[in-house]
Amino acid sequence: MEQSTAISFVVVAAAAVLAPILAELLRKFRIPGVLFELLLGIAVGPAVLGWVELDPFISGLADFGLAMLFFMAGYEIDFRKLRGQPLNRAMTGWGISLALGLAVGGVLVLEGVVLSSLLVGLTLTTTAIGTLLPMLRDRGVLGTKFGDMMSAAGAVGEFGPVIAVTLLLSASKTSRQLGVLAIFIAVAIVLGLIARRPQSAKLVATLERHLTTSSQLPVRLLLLLAAGMVLLATQLGLDNLLGAFAAGIIARLALRPEQAHAIEPKLDAVTFGFLIPVFFVVSGVKFNLAALGNFSTLIRVPIFLILLLVVRGLPALLVYRGVLSTKARAALAFLQATALPLLVVITEIGLSTNKMRPANAAALVGAGMLSVLLYPLIGFALLDRSEEMASLEPASEKSAD
Repeated sequence: MEQSTAISFVVVAAAAVLAPILAELLRKFRIPGVLFELLLGIAVGPAVLGWVELDPFISGLADFGLAMLFFMAGYEIDFRKLRGQPLNRAMTGWGISLALGLAVGGVLVLEGVVLSSLLVGLTLTTTAIGTLLPMLRDRGVLGTKFGDMMSAAGAVGEFGPVIAVTLLLSASKTSRQLGVLAIFIAVAIVLGLIARRPQSAKLVATLERHLTTSSQLPVRLLLLLAAGMVLLATQLGLDNLLGAFAAGIIARLALRPEQAHAIEPKLDAVTFGFLIPVFFVVSGVKFNLAALGNFSTLIRVPIFLILLLVVRGLPALLVYRGVLSTKARAALAFLQATALPLLVVITEIGLSTNKMRPANAAALVGAGMLSVLLYPLIGFALLDRSEEMASLEPASEKSAD
């Protein structure tokens, strides 16, 4: 490892350590640690201190962290519990968001503000469920009725845009993309069915024995599954995040409750303890801070922030009417509008294909950062005052609407 790479790695690691410390020192403000990771990344990046050099090693590590973020998002979402009403309403809500996003994007194209209505429309429909899930878990919301609705909404808010990116932003013909997507889904379904098969007593004993040894075989198997699905998606010309997300779902299906209970702390240590923070710090390093020096760019940040709430958040007030209380629906609206990882990915695609201006990319990412800071604070404050949080009602049987 070259000296410049080693220095960059140490600085990124130090930023990843400092972020939760700052979050703890300011815990009364409930600022998500991911925001500190981004801000520290900006500080140590070329825009400010210039301590980090984005060579292939650091960039590759960050890409792996992004993949594991989507792996954990897929793993945390138990579709067996979310099917029926939560999933149906989530899909309806995202459909409304997509229509609103494309309409808003069309208006911005006509006004000459953006180059692609599709790119901007998709960024406005994303939900950072991978970022939100640790917050939901820490607050004991997962497993409640609200938690199920939010998890389903977030899953669709990540899965839907990934599919749309795969089909609509590819240079290949859509018909071919539909074909390879069908192949990928077929492979994922087969693997999911295999994962659900009863495990032999010998296999269970072997995995349990190696979970407490230095081999950590079950963790290695899950990482191999993630790498394999990412490779499959890449080989088929699909977005690698789709592979990581599918791998997380398959891993959830494969693990029995007692196995999941034993392996989850180790998965958290590898992903949330190391790889995922690296992705967010490096995202901050990449952030084009200079672009925000222009007033016309800076003013777009609050505009995009509001558009995120309008396009992704407001449909929740309609879709969950009669299911959640008014305050809970408002809380879900703000949480749904929290966006960042996919927003970063789509803006990078826009820049690489010359379909997005650097100023708009910087403004969108800036809006995403603000959404991670502000919207969870508002959302959880509203949720704390809602009937759902007061009773902490567990999710009941889901009815299929």
